Amino acid sequence: MKEDREISNYCKLDSHLLTSFTSSLYVAGLFSSFLASSVTRAFGRKASILLGGANFLAGSALGGVASNIYMLILGRVLLGVAVGFANQAVPLYLSEMAPSKYRGGFNNSFQLSIGIGVLIANLVNYGTQKVKGGWG
Repeated sequence: MKEDREISNYCKLDSHLLTSFTSSLYVAGLFSSFLASSVTRAFGRKASILLGGANFLAGSALGGVASNIYMLILGRVLLGVAVGFANQAVPLYLSEMAPSKYRGGFNNSFQLSIGIGVLIANLVNYGTQKVKGGWG
């Protein structure tokens, strides 16, 4: 596979560790969104949003300084918890704080922003996949 430089090896890997790395964010986000509902009900939207933000910071920092795959997976789990809390608490906050006239627009803008962020991330991945020197 090293000699074939035309085909991307990204989808050819059959590794449980790579699968764990990829799915850890999504699984953590799924389970934390259920937990976030109880936390929001018990402690309020502000505490839930702050907890999500703290997890974003911790997960990003851990991913940035990771020296092995296990640190990366733990960072992704923290990011997943943050995504779960943010996706549960922020639309609720926006719905309650927005004037009724603009409520739908606020929530649609939140979802549009998430979609644009995913699009930009995929475009960056696509644009940098063939960077020379192993940096792609």
